[in-house]
Amino acid sequence: MANEGYPCPCDIGHRLEYGGMGREVQVEHIKAYVTKSPVDAGKAVIVIQDIFGWQLPNTRYMADMISGNGYTTIVPDFFVGQEPWDPSGDWSIFPEWLKTRNARKIDREIDAVLKYLKQQCHAQKIGLVGFCWGGIAVHNLMMKYSEFRAGVSVYGIVKDSEDIYNLKNPTLFIFAENDAVIPLENVSLLTQKLKEHCKVEYQIKTFSGQTHGFVHRKREDCSPADKPYIDEARRNLIEWLNKYM
Repeated sequence: MANEGYPCPCDIGHRLEYGGMGREVQVEHIKAYVTKSPVDAGKAVIVIQDIFGWQLPNTRYMADMISGNGYTTIVPDFFVGQEPWDPSGDWSIFPEWLKTRNARKIDREIDAVLKYLKQQCHAQKIGLVGFCWGGIAVHNLMMKYSEFRAGVSVYGIVKDSEDIYNLKNPTLFIFAENDAVIPLENVSLLTQKLKEHCKVEYQIKTFSGQTHGFVHRKREDCSPADKPYIDEARRNLIEWLNKYM
């Protein structure tokens, strides 16, 4: 994801060769990728895409990983048919492209997905996980929808505003120490605001030596030094959902 104040390139990293364990469905006006949990526990997680779209194999891999831990997962097309960002595209037009895909204006899609999960998947407890662009969306939604039991925002841009701390339910924030997109001072701002004002459980974790996209766009076997951090972040994500859902 790019800094909203000054958008800049986001490296797609390692695009996984992954087919997926779920299926594509139509949810009202949008398409979505759904993976049913092997155990019907009445729990579901909405996984929100990055700028590379709902069909990115890496995001589907993460959704399937979460599903294997007891959650029905759904990856909706929050761009609603609009093209995802092409990693080989002209980055000079990225700011204009981003204006038509506002991570804070997806309420209509969220409402449709919530209805689907409740009626078609019999979900009683619902959480959120989002990466990059989706991390922004999770942060915003956790301040608006009290029915989300837990949220995990993975390297989502921190917007400097007075409402960034008004979370309604427990939220985990995962950042990378060497993120060229999200300065550590932005993470410090979020930490300060939450410490002063937040009235629900939250946690902020910054992973040493890691870069933007490390949780879902970096292969576990790419570097022996990175693997422990990738594994830990993914484990923390699951543990947060398990604890609060």
